[in-house]
Amino acid sequence: MTRPFACDRVADAFDLADDQARVGLLALRDLILETAESLPDIGPVEEALRWGQPSYISRKGTPLRLGVPKSARFGLFVHCQSRVIPNYLERYPAWDRIDGTRAVLFDRPDQIEPLRHSWLIRHALTYKVKGAPKELP
Repeated sequence: MTRPFACDRVADAFDLADDQARVGLLALRDLILETAESLPDIGPVEEALRWGQPSYISRKGTPLRLGVPKSARFGLFVHCQSRVIPNYLERYPAWDRIDGTRAVLFDRPDQIEPLRHSWLIRHALTYKVKGAPKELP
């Protein structure tokens, strides 16, 4: 489902020459927004441009960013000092290519697995809610 962008600058960040990266980033964007809609208690999620990348910010979570890293076609980034990636790896060890504590890396859009990656997204969006990671499916 294509949703309107928060602003033209955010939309421009998805205007990439690499079709696979663009399709993958748009799929992750949709997954973030769908997941946020399923969590009405977190309040609105702000879509903005941070460090030149589309970012998704919840008052009850830690920011998510979408971008193109040097070592992959596209990636889903979290705050590197959070426990989002370590907690994700406890839940889903060895399922994805990970960049330290900051990102899940992708080379193809079909590597996005909605159930598994929405867990990571939910965890990030509810990061400041006590007990949230263990309560998620």
